[in-house]
Amino acid sequence: MVTVAPPHPWVYALRLPCDPRAVRVARMTVRAALDGHGRQDALDVVELLTSELVTNGYLHTKGPASLRLTGLSDGRLRVGVWDSDPYVPAPFSGSGEGFVPLAPPDAGSGRGLRLVQEYADSWGGWALEDGEPGRGVGKLLWFEVGGPAAQPSQR
Repeated sequence: MVTVAPPHPWVYALRLPCDPRAVRVARMTVRAALDGHGRQDALDVVELLTSELVTNGYLHTKGPASLRLTGLSDGRLRVGVWDSDPYVPAPFSGSGEGFVPLAPPDAGSGRGLRLVQEYADSWGGWALEDGEPGRGVGKLLWFEVGGPAAQPSQR
């Protein structure tokens, strides 16, 4: 059965604990939401990149994370992942650092952000503050895939 995508945006949000199982829960949530909206065309890429951003948050912070999956009316899918570390890595920082270098073949990690660069149509990120200068409350990293309006913004 084919599901017709609605002409208006839809959003799913999920709060994730600092737990290694959070990555699996995020993947399952993305899979269920995209299946439900008939977006199997983007499932593999969105699931992979979501997994990478949630893993990054788990590995580099001690706090919780949040996932937000949005289906936009023009067919794009946007995923945002918040975590409690205010450091925004390249390529998300827009600092002009260019592409993340390839990880050595024998490295056990270091490929996630490169995958986002390779497979997302656009991406970005910013540090978040609680209103007091210098007091960070984390960061939000996001990417978009699909749709006619998706153009690389950081390439």
